[in-house]
Amino acid sequence: MSRWTAPLRAVAREWGPLVAAVRAGLAGRGARAFALTLTAVALTAVIQLVQNQPWGFHPVRGLGAVRAGDPLWQALLRTPLSLFVPAPDLPVWGALAQILLVFGIAEVCLGRWRTLAVAYLATLAGTLYARIGVALGPDAFLGLPASDARVVDTGPSAAVVGLAVYVCHQHRAWFTGALVVVAMVVEVLVKDNLAGREHLAAIAAVLVVCGVREWRGRRRPAQDPRAGGSGARSGVPPMRS
Repeated sequence: MSRWTAPLRAVAREWGPLVAAVRAGLAGRGARAFALTLTAVALTAVIQLVQNQPWGFHPVRGLGAVRAGDPLWQALLRTPLSLFVPAPDLPVWGALAQILLVFGIAEVCLGRWRTLAVAYLATLAGTLYARIGVALGPDAFLGLPASDARVVDTGPSAAVVGLAVYVCHQHRAWFTGALVVVAMVVEVLVKDNLAGREHLAAIAAVLVVCGVREWRGRRRPAQDPRAGGSGARSGVPPMRS
């Protein structure tokens, strides 16, 4: 039994706070804690069904497909729905499973509106990066070929990746968060395409937000007069806002 002690302690350190937050959220709200997640899963499934119909492909593309070559105002209008438009040529079950797991955990731990805000930020970061990358051109650092201007963005995957990194940061699951980042880097190294780069852009945007929250969390105790002027700092930001 002793040989399992260290691994079990490592697992408890990694996932203990996250599991505790999920339990607390479920105890307080029950099934209502998954309202956004279930809506996102249902909406993604319906859109997948519709876009695979002869009459549904073009309406879905017109309302929720974002390309770097689109006018900016049009891309911004389509971005919210693009979170739930999966790639029509890939199995939708993987996307639904990712949304159910990652959105579900995030919604319970972060709340409905913060989950939606982080998901939108991650998707928007990937969309804007694609426009900048195409404008820079393939010869520039982080640039993209002109052909990528016609490629549809990543759909829900950028939101899933961004939420996973954000939740891991909030609950100090450092190893799990690092695995997500490394997996996305390997994805780009193995198959360098627009989707993989948009995933990295989503991660970068979320890490900036996490860094700002970390900085604010460290400054707040030092500036709080109720802290007794000790100037003590805490590296742990508030888990809920």
